[in-house]
Amino acid sequence: MTSSDQERAQFLFVKALASRGRLEAVTQQMGYHPQYLDSFLKMQHYLLHMDGPLPFACRHYIAIMAAARHQCWYLVNLHMLQFLRVGGDPQWLRGLDFMPPKLRNLNEINKILAHRPWLISKEHIEKLLKISEQSWSLAELVHAVVLVAHYHALASFVFGCGCEQEWLDGRSILKSTLPGNQCFCESASGNSCNLELLRINRKRSLDSCVELESLRERIQRIHLETEGREETRPPQDREEDFDGEIVRATDLSCYVQDPDFGYQDFARRDEDQTQLFRVQDYSWEDHGFSLVNRLYSDVGHLLDEKFRTVDGLQSNAMAKRQGCESSVFKRGIWNYIHCMFGIRYDDYDYAEVNHFLERMLKVYIKTVTCYPEKTSPEMFRRFWKQFKHSEKVHVNLLILEARMQAELLYALRAITQYMIS
Repeated sequence: MTSSDQERAQFLFVKALASRGRLEAVTQQMGYHPQYLDSFLKMQHYLLHMDGPLPFACRHYIAIMAAARHQCWYLVNLHMLQFLRVGGDPQWLRGLDFMPPKLRNLNEINKILAHRPWLISKEHIEKLLKISEQSWSLAELVHAVVLVAHYHALASFVFGCGCEQEWLDGRSILKSTLPGNQCFCESASGNSCNLELLRINRKRSLDSCVELESLRERIQRIHLETEGREETRPPQDREEDFDGEIVRATDLSCYVQDPDFGYQDFARRDEDQTQLFRVQDYSWEDHGFSLVNRLYSDVGHLLDEKFRTVDGLQSNAMAKRQGCESSVFKRGIWNYIHCMFGIRYDDYDYAEVNHFLERMLKVYIKTVTCYPEKTSPEMFRRFWKQFKHSEKVHVNLLILEARMQAELLYALRAITQYMIS
């Protein structure tokens, strides 16, 4: 990282600490690429905290539903706490059976987009929008679809970079370090704008710790009440700390419908029902961007900025090792991920994928993209041993954005087909 990149990362880290009272593992990993981190945080903040069609509590619950499809405890727990902070009904945290029918109806789209997005159709959209007490508006549905796609893709990043395993192992995800092992407090000491934020954060972080414990206790009480009232159900496995206090459950089945439904190779699909998705017929730039912006103001611009930012990240060292240009290398990864979801570019020679992407990298990309819950920290450490940690994070950012765009393309095309039918 250049000195300007380090300063930018430091500033973003201090802002995150000042606003949240903690520095999440995802933020730390993305900090290796501060330009991307900036666009990511702006988009996620808009989705969760700014004015929009969906109530704040529903946004966090949708995040829980989406992350649970991939058994991502890191994200589920993060948004369980946020859900309660914004006044969500604690009863909903007992599982899908305790949530409002309107949110429960989103399960089918959540499931399909997570594993086989090519199956989504205008009929799924029509079912959610039909006039009834539980119907969705178009604006609400677009907001929900963006949230679902965002957290499916973010789950891939969490597993791909090892954040999930660190959380499960009980290791701190709030390490106050910067890329390059520089102490956060020391790095802020010479920066006047950071000093004020750091002073504010000292108080907020203390308040946050107290609030965090209170919210955690509420979640524990909810799970304990559920176990007490449903004695006929087998007890969930739980982990305890040294005081014997219940810290977390290890079963997310209460948030998942049809758990056996998973990714299936697109090549094995029923070809009579599912055709290739050709970007020349429906693309983000020409179709998806304008639809999102029309129904959910400004989020289209934020998504587009994020897509463009990850495309603009430098990858010269990685590409040079593979004997190609940076743009060729990144496009190979992006198109390979889209290909796994049945999305094709007529102007691309897919022989380049096998030529420029070595087999172990392709195995890693497919696992993180399609079965993120099967990714082990050892896979992250072993793929491309000759590459730096920041370069591996770069690959995971490409996975995150390519997967999210793929899900959005299928969902937005189905919404468009519904609107013109």
